[in-house]
Amino acid sequence: MKILAIESSAKSASVAVCEDRALLTQYFQSTGLTHSRTLLKMAEDMLKNADLSIRGMDVVAVASGPGSFTGIRIGVSAAIGLAWGADLPVCGVSTLEAMAYNAEEPGYVVCPVMDARRDQVYTASFLNPDGSLTRLTPDRALSLNELTGEAMKDGRPYLLLGDGALKCHEAFMAAGIACRLAPPLLRPQSAWGVACASLNAPKLTPDALRPNYLRLSQAERERAEKAAKA
Repeated sequence: MKILAIESSAKSASVAVCEDRALLTQYFQSTGLTHSRTLLKMAEDMLKNADLSIRGMDVVAVASGPGSFTGIRIGVSAAIGLAWGADLPVCGVSTLEAMAYNAEEPGYVVCPVMDARRDQVYTASFLNPDGSLTRLTPDRALSLNELTGEAMKDGRPYLLLGDGALKCHEAFMAAGIACRLAPPLLRPQSAWGVACASLNAPKLTPDALRPNYLRLSQAERERAEKAAKA
């Protein structure tokens, strides 16, 4: 299966084409530029330089959350537009699950950690000894204290990745939890991981794809607070 994969859930953005799990080409950028300005151009340039066409794909896959609300909306919208124009199915995958494919490590709990602000992180736990990923927990928004307490009860060593990995590493070390950081190159989200996660995920029509934010946006929280006060 040939997959066009899109990742825009955090500061970095990437697009890739994979033949199943084999990476054919990937474009990665982490310059802080707005994804709405760069993402579709990245996909266009990548396909052109690799002499590929969107119509030669079997599916468009995208990280549909959790992560930056704006980044997720941009990525999901781009995936829907590309799939609709080429009459392709789409596949939305967990950002955290896609990240976990970056770290094949026997004996470690693979723990992607994304900064969710408001003193929380987005996180989930996986085992990935040989590329055959096993999920241990659902995607969640937790405080670092909650995640640290959970890891202490687990007792296994942890491998940390994501933009929240450094803070999490400090908290785990202070609590005496065996852990280490994934190499810097493997810590960010990647479109290759999105492609891997899409292989066993449901394929949808473009109109059925929805983001998964995990929690309410700031505007929704403020509206709920005003309604509660009223």
